[in-house]
Amino acid sequence: MRSEIKTLTLSALFTALILLATAYLFHINMPIGYIHLGDAFIYLAASFLPAPYAIAAAAIGAAAADVLTGAAIWAFPSLLIKSLMVLPFSAKSQKILSKRNLTAAIFAGLICMTGYAAAEWILYGPAGLIAGLPPALLQSAGSAFVYCAIGLALDKVRIKEYLKGF
Repeated sequence: MRSEIKTLTLSALFTALILLATAYLFHINMPIGYIHLGDAFIYLAASFLPAPYAIAAAAIGAAAADVLTGAAIWAFPSLLIKSLMVLPFSAKSQKILSKRNLTAAIFAGLICMTGYAAAEWILYGPAGLIAGLPPALLQSAGSAFVYCAIGLALDKVRIKEYLKGF
């Protein structure tokens, strides 16, 4: 019971962090959509939580951010894309920045860029695809950098070991 409460609490916390980081922190409007660092918190959620919980946090947080920022047209693509971005990660390692999770950040960025490129093509045609790729690349690289910086700091204080005690 205690483990379930901890997992649900962390899931709610990550959902809120993803929403806030996507909608309000370093949120830059672009001609098509916006760029943000919310993906870094999706990667962190995926490094802490079992996959179903991380998927829920990523999907709900990102889609809610789209609705709250007036970009509701992106809520459904975000729901799907952010859910898929969680899959390469593993929460089983003692460290956030395990080899698998470092590689997963690259794959998650590729999933993000490919997913949104497809959505932009559907919504806006080839011009949308061309306009959307540079911001998507910047967002993916920035989110991976922030994930690594936060992950390194949290690994230094051994947060995963600390949370096991709860």
